Amino acid sequence: MENNVKGAAAQGTIEADAVIIGAGPVGLFQVFELGLLEIKAHVIDSLPVVGGQCVELYPDKPIYDIPAVPVCTGQELTDNLLKQIEPFEPTFHLGQEVTVVQKREDGRFDVETSTGTKFITKTIFIAAGVGSFQPRTLKVEGIEQFENSQVFYRVKDPAKFEGKNIVICGGGDSALDWALNFVGKAESVILLHRREEFRAAPASVAKMKELCEQYEMQFLVGQVTGTEIADGQLKEVKVTGADGVTRRLPLDMLLVFFGLSPKLGPIAEWGLDIERKQLKVMDTEKFETNVPGIFAVGDINTYPGKKKLILSGFHEAALAAFGAAPYIFPEKKIHMQYTTTSPKLHKILGVETPVFD
Repeated sequence: MENNVKGAAAQGTIEADAVIIGAGPVGLFQVFELGLLEIKAHVIDSLPVVGGQCVELYPDKPIYDIPAVPVCTGQELTDNLLKQIEPFEPTFHLGQEVTVVQKREDGRFDVETSTGTKFITKTIFIAAGVGSFQPRTLKVEGIEQFENSQVFYRVKDPAKFEGKNIVICGGGDSALDWALNFVGKAESVILLHRREEFRAAPASVAKMKELCEQYEMQFLVGQVTGTEIADGQLKEVKVTGADGVTRRLPLDMLLVFFGLSPKLGPIAEWGLDIERKQLKVMDTEKFETNVPGIFAVGDINTYPGKKKLILSGFHEAALAAFGAAPYIFPEKKIHMQYTTTSPKLHKILGVETPVFD
């Protein structure tokens, strides 16, 4: 999916002031902060939809730490951010990965995507989360033929699992969260983890053990080591326990949550300073990388005291926008204005300036 672009696009190359790589919550809020400074953005994402990990991995999972929003799902957060940035009319280029970033002699950047879309841009904002991520898969022979029919590494449609006999593999938050979610909805829920210790929230572990004591679900220590297939369907998984004994578990659906394997992908080739698969920023005033004109915001960046929170990414996006403005408007002095009181910002946002008695 790609929105229509006029002007330079007709010649094969899009001229832009700002290109944002990543359409997750922080990338979307970067559109807003740039928009307040009258900077129009193009947004590129490898996923076919906006929302990043929030929508791809846990669209229905509640988020509690967005200021002034007591609770919202990943999908609701994304929908509200899209509504917030409507006045700025960003152009989305989805289902494509940025493959080339090169500095030009005039100080701008050549950017190219996996589908051949080309840009010349003054600034780049990398809001790519953990980078290009893929779920860690179950290493059992023949299991891949059942992916997205009986074997799943993420839950996009929870209703699909209702009334089914489900086995869930994993010991982190995703595994526990979905196990608890499906109790009472699925016909049966068995949680399978290779050891007694969990990486999930203690409250979730306690709730799981309580449900096991009430015979609402089961927990087994072991690993999937084989399958039983009949009539083209996955009928059972073979589970080898810590005691070395292999048992058979009948099932309809197998959910696997072994975490994500983040990969920077082409980002690693752009000459940016990298530390533990994250982009180092030079300071926390502008969140600019070692390459002038390229900024990193959200989970992709690292600096002393970094906290991987959505609200931290929102803060970084605001300062990065101000840091980028001199590249786009070198002759213009940027003044700090407030959306509450600024008639100019009200005009940009398409809202009326309130009159106080």
